[in-house]
Amino acid sequence: MTTFTALTTLQGKAAAEALGDAMEALQPEPTGVGVFEMEDGSGLWEVGGYFTAAPDDTGLALLAAAWGAKPFVVSELPETDWVAHVRRELAPVAAGRFFVYGSHDAEKVPEGVEPLLIEAAMAFGTGHHGTTLGCLRAFDRLLDQGVAGGAVADIGCGTAVLAMAAARVWPGTVLASDIDAVAVEVAESNVVANGLAGRVTCVEAAGFDHPQLAAAAPFDLIFANILKGPLMALAPDIAAHLAPGGCVILSGLLNEQADEVIGAYGQAGLALRHRDEIGDWSTLTLGR
Repeated sequence: MTTFTALTTLQGKAAAEALGDAMEALQPEPTGVGVFEMEDGSGLWEVGGYFTAAPDDTGLALLAAAWGAKPFVVSELPETDWVAHVRRELAPVAAGRFFVYGSHDAEKVPEGVEPLLIEAAMAFGTGHHGTTLGCLRAFDRLLDQGVAGGAVADIGCGTAVLAMAAARVWPGTVLASDIDAVAVEVAESNVVANGLAGRVTCVEAAGFDHPQLAAAAPFDLIFANILKGPLMALAPDIAAHLAPGGCVILSGLLNEQADEVIGAYGQAGLALRHRDEIGDWSTLTLGR
């Protein structure tokens, strides 16, 4: 199916978000609208929409004028096998001792690393995003510091890449949970593809609301790579399920959101040990 994109740039987050909201009312309606800060230091924000029919040029021009944006650039995109495209575009990722790759790059896996095979799929967590990469780097740092553990929980696991990283280096129980059934299916497939069946158990659950998570607690390490709101809501549960001396690795939050999350976990009895920033995203390592 042919699709269309309409892209523009303008100054200011508030104006960009307002323009994005206004685009939702266009006819034909966009199938999706995105608002992103450009990472070139220009202070510009990009606003774009995806359409299954040619967008209304007049409507776009009026919106651009109203919000002080540059004229929209409309492009027609041919039907594309996006999974195949992503497989070609995603290069392997090295995060300390961990090496995340797709099967199309199997020959690039170097000696002496902990390989993690993740295919392009519907679930989040290929290792390329700053949040997943930050979690892998944070875990690698703990290992370099001599931290050893057994029971691990990966809450909001996506592809289960973090759970599998733990299973590669620690012998204990690893539980991966996600609220989304599709993510759980993808995670289970990845576990099998990485030869970790029986080492990582994937369950569908909101937070820790699952009998297997309750039975396996307390955990020596808890990953939670989700979003600010759920992270803050989970702070008491994460603290309650953490073993004495255990560690928590959190991500999925923007740099400007990190202090608020640190405060919420401080109230739950967990203190910040390390903070990483990769682009716009923060990763927090905490402990009692």
